Amino acid sequence: MTSDESDSLEYSSVRDVVSIQTAQSSFAWTPQTIILSVLLFIAAGLLEVGGGWLVWQSVREGKNWIYAALGVMALVGYGFVPCLQPTSDFGRIYAVYGGFFIVLAFVWARQFDGYLPDLGDLIGAGIALFGVLVIMLWPR
Repeated sequence: MTSDESDSLEYSSVRDVVSIQTAQSSFAWTPQTIILSVLLFIAAGLLEVGGGWLVWQSVREGKNWIYAALGVMALVGYGFVPCLQPTSDFGRIYAVYGGFFIVLAFVWARQFDGYLPDLGDLIGAGIALFGVLVIMLWPR
């Protein structure tokens, strides 16, 4: 292989990487992708919080082992849901999911354990959700 051929291959590889990055960064949120993404975050949150709650019921509250088994299945399902997100930024998806998780954990605790979030819980959850929506929807 000559030096010119080697340079051509290197240039081609760099060009391919740049075009792939440009294609990925050209993603634009639409009302449909926002709705899909939010629904997927909610589904992931319900599976994670619900699965964790079921395991908790078995281990900490002495409920039947079937609770733990169902919880484990829910947690496995949770692991796959983020893969359905319309963007391909793993770190950003999981960071944004964190805010949804906080809110859903309080909703679940209220619904199933009778936990009443206090003002600090509500303000903190609101700040977290607002913050992750900025991360999610910031124009790039």
